[in-house]
Amino acid sequence: MSTLVKDLTELLSSEQVSTNETVLHQHGQDESYHEVAEPEVVVFPKSTEEVSAILRYANEHCIPVTPYGRGSSLEAHVIPYSGGITIDFALMNRILSIRPEDLLVVVEPGVSRLELNEALAKHGLFFSVDPGADATLGGMVATNASGTTTVRYGVMRDQVRDLEVVLADGTVMNTGSLAAKSASGYHLNGLFAGSEGTLGCFTKLTLRVYGIPEHVMAARATFNTIEEAVQAVTTVLQVGIPIARVELVDEESIRQVNRHDEMDFEEKPTLFLEFHGNEAGLKQDVEFTTELMTDAGCQSIQFETETAARNHLWEARHNLAYSYIHSNPGKKMMVTDVCVPISELSGAIHHAREQLEAVGLVGGILGHVGDGNFHALVMVDMNDAKEVELSNQFNESIVHYALSKNGTCTGEHGVGIGKQKYQEAEHGEAYHAMKLIKKALDPNNILNPGKIVKVD
Repeated sequence: MSTLVKDLTELLSSEQVSTNETVLHQHGQDESYHEVAEPEVVVFPKSTEEVSAILRYANEHCIPVTPYGRGSSLEAHVIPYSGGITIDFALMNRILSIRPEDLLVVVEPGVSRLELNEALAKHGLFFSVDPGADATLGGMVATNASGTTTVRYGVMRDQVRDLEVVLADGTVMNTGSLAAKSASGYHLNGLFAGSEGTLGCFTKLTLRVYGIPEHVMAARATFNTIEEAVQAVTTVLQVGIPIARVELVDEESIRQVNRHDEMDFEEKPTLFLEFHGNEAGLKQDVEFTTELMTDAGCQSIQFETETAARNHLWEARHNLAYSYIHSNPGKKMMVTDVCVPISELSGAIHHAREQLEAVGLVGGILGHVGDGNFHALVMVDMNDAKEVELSNQFNESIVHYALSKNGTCTGEHGVGIGKQKYQEAEHGEAYHAMKLIKKALDPNNILNPGKIVKVD
């Protein structure tokens, strides 16, 4: 037994410390295409006090520490390339308080979003951020997760009211309060949300929740061009219709879903929409949306209120990644994203499709058209050096295009390792300010080193 493992076992217990090969391998990867790297040991704390003790020990001995939720990240955020300790928060998975009157919930970081929503449903509430995977809420805050509902409810950072954070030296602090707003001090919630475990470990989260909408309606609308689809959404947003979800899937991706899932969707640029509200309000929204989209060139639009019918409408969007994976056995999916001003979105999607065809790789493109964020799903044989090189060329081309339009290299997947090399180009002097913050809060560079910023 190494000294590190022995010391951690004394701090915790033997059941909370693992060097099992399977456990180490599990914690050396995420859902991405990035290279696997295992930690030396994985620990499973049960309390804030134990997390504080682990970090205090690691800081004193300059041992790298990587926080871990469920490993659903897409840019190697949780892969410990520097080795050391991985802190898995699976045992810190309690819902501590539900406050319906305040529309708040207090949870530990290991609670998943579906677990939370199951508990909230009993109170007529739901948690709005849906990144697709059943990620832990701690991981979602760490990556500032978002998803299909962002256009209505905002990103993860918008839901954070307070965080209990353990800093690199073991100090425990809070970043906010229960108040709905504050003009006091620096905005620490915003600093730590999206910090990807590089500034501290979250041990308690106070999050905003919402009332379950009285009625939900879904729609699928087809257009001849991506430009028409984007313009239609822009018009709908400009007049204030409260769309809860709006997703754009390009023509080739619809064709892929039809081939794989034996669907019969029109093979045209397609919008998938969802509306939340009361019955009378939704009726007006549907009528106005139909009028606006028809004026923008919509070829057909179909609305559904029944749950089964709504789910069917969304199948093309939800099944897209799986259809590519199952149609390309032996290949790994590279999932990347960028975000641009909405006015630049159609051009960015066209550019991405052209670049994908130019490198000759199979892939799909879909976007959260309401906020200018889109994803490229690229199938890559990781054993083929040429394909790996081409996929990286493609990724770089769409990132540089986004930056040239004053966008960002990632709208929701985060930086991790995959987008770290673009940070200085995107942020300029602000990147150097980020490095100063990192050095101030983590002077020994033990917290998820090498992610987001690289310090000297």
